[in-house]
Amino acid sequence: MPELPEVETTRRGIELYLTGQRIREIVVRNPRLRWPVPESLPSMARGRTVASVNRRAKYLVLDTDAGGLLFHLGMSGSLRVLSKPGPAATHDHVDVCFDNGQTLRLNDPRRFGCLLWLPHPIEAHPLLARLGPEPLGSEFDGDYLYHRSRGRKAAIKNVIMDGRIVVGVGNIYASEALFLAGIRPGRAAGRIARRRMHTLAAAIRQVLEAAIAQGGTTLRDFVSSDGQPGYFSQQLNVYGRRGEPCPVCRDPIQARRLGQRSTFFCARCQT
Repeated sequence: MPELPEVETTRRGIELYLTGQRIREIVVRNPRLRWPVPESLPSMARGRTVASVNRRAKYLVLDTDAGGLLFHLGMSGSLRVLSKPGPAATHDHVDVCFDNGQTLRLNDPRRFGCLLWLPHPIEAHPLLARLGPEPLGSEFDGDYLYHRSRGRKAAIKNVIMDGRIVVGVGNIYASEALFLAGIRPGRAAGRIARRRMHTLAAAIRQVLEAAIAQGGTTLRDFVSSDGQPGYFSQQLNVYGRRGEPCPVCRDPIQARRLGQRSTFFCARCQT
């Protein structure tokens, strides 16, 4: 599944082409996505000018004066900006066509993504209203993480992956950040000291910024807005490396199921 860095990579890739452009029409070939594309969406968006391209958690929003087009890429979705769009492929479900001839094309083989029209205020929509702060924003730091975790018996990895606590820290990046912070993924969140929470918050930011800089993590289905795969997976310390030597102590990386997800860690370096 595309995680925050992949979605941010896509946002940065498409905003240069779409900001300031007027929507001529929206062609919906298959409305049966995670939630059906509303029949009224093409008429609501037609003639609107994209003021900005924003990201909230793993959602992308093309904001206009009347509302916004909200995209989610689901498990395997991708967005492309095409200057000369050719015939649509099997999984090219939606085209957003602009007056300047460009087309934003949504491809989603598994159809777990979405495209919705959100009126203003966009942040009040139920999909967005209860989300936690952005991990790269000023509201998220060690003090915030410390206070939100007090009294919680849940594993710290599950806590930082909870979108109501902080958005966009998916499985790969949670494992990597906990390794950098030296914290065992299964440790009860409420038992972690404030000092270590500051270290963890900084590690989350470091891992996500590094992944964004390199275009996201290469997943089986993910490619960025220019059609190129991400490269951060070449630098993963623990994720997917069960039995391989830890890059710090050389002990074998261990793996376990935590919250129904594969979790990778070094038993010596993470306590």
